[in-house]
Amino acid sequence: MKKAALLLVFMTLASFIDIADNVYICNSKGAKKYHLKEFCRGLSACKHEVIKVTLKQAKEKGLDLCGWED
Repeated sequence: MKKAALLLVFMTLASFIDIADNVYICNSKGAKKYHLKEFCRGLSACKHEVIKVTLKQAKEKGLDLCGWED
């Protein structure tokens, strides 16, 4: 019973957290794409730092989803 209650609490809390809200981008002026995975092969050409940002921030920068991940 305790496990079921704990699972219910966890699922309720998880519903308030959007895990997919964070994406990865190459921190360069020429970046055009955002990535769902930190080690996406589309990031392999990044010569700058790869940073984690919110999906909203990436879209505000005009970035589109990487073609390897759609």
